Amino acid sequence: MAANQGLYNGFLAAGLIWSLLITDDIWQSYVALFFLACVAIAGIYGALTVESKILFVQTIPAAITILLILVF
Repeated sequence: MAANQGLYNGFLAAGLIWSLLITDDIWQSYVALFFLACVAIAGIYGALTVESKILFVQTIPAAITILLILVF
């Protein structure tokens, strides 16, 4: 299970880093929003199935970042 989580987190990090390297602003936002939504959904799932603290550590920061991207 830990190896799966590490691989999952690696893919999410790679996606967010990829979004920083995209030069087109709209495409960059779409890619970042997709991977941040993945982080938020994973946080909700983790909070429901493992520990509620995951909601505060993973989901809320992702949701705040999504809102910031959408506003600015």
